[in-house]
Amino acid sequence: MLESILHTDRQLFSTINQSWSNSLFDAVLPFIRNQYTWVPVYMYLLVYVLVNFKQRALWWILFFLATFALTDLISQQVVKQIFDRPRPCMDVVASETVRMLIRCSDGFSFVSTHATNHFGLSMFIFQTMKHFGKPWVWLAFVWAALVCYAQVYVGAHFPVDVAGGALLGCFLGWFTSRIYARQFGGLVLS
Repeated sequence: MLESILHTDRQLFSTINQSWSNSLFDAVLPFIRNQYTWVPVYMYLLVYVLVNFKQRALWWILFFLATFALTDLISQQVVKQIFDRPRPCMDVVASETVRMLIRCSDGFSFVSTHATNHFGLSMFIFQTMKHFGKPWVWLAFVWAALVCYAQVYVGAHFPVDVAGGALLGCFLGWFTSRIYARQFGGLVLS
């Protein structure tokens, strides 16, 4: 069964990384997956929280940063060390045909830390801001999914790596949002 999953994973990777490639995506998706691209979004979020959370702003920011630290630590130092999965550029089968649009990292592939971080932060944002009735909070998941797709497209991860990272991130983001809710008697902003 595991071999069947890995075979399907490699086929889907090949489809995204090679068959669906085009010059527009080749130019845009490496930019999308770069963490520095999103600094203006983080700055906007910081201002938004400071204006709307008032006395809870500092706590929200601390929990947001704690979510990032937790997702980063668990994905890199725990899960990747347990599974030891090579990246596509080092995989015995995929390395022969992979299109690398970024430098090949020597780290492990499962789970994608980009996916874990982005979905963890997205879930925390969603859980703590959904009661405003703002439909834009769903965009956090679109943002995370776009980053994950870019990770596969540029050759950094297999689809199972980003799917596993997304699930782990969602759980950890939900977990930190629950702790935040307990500390402050709910998720409604003051």
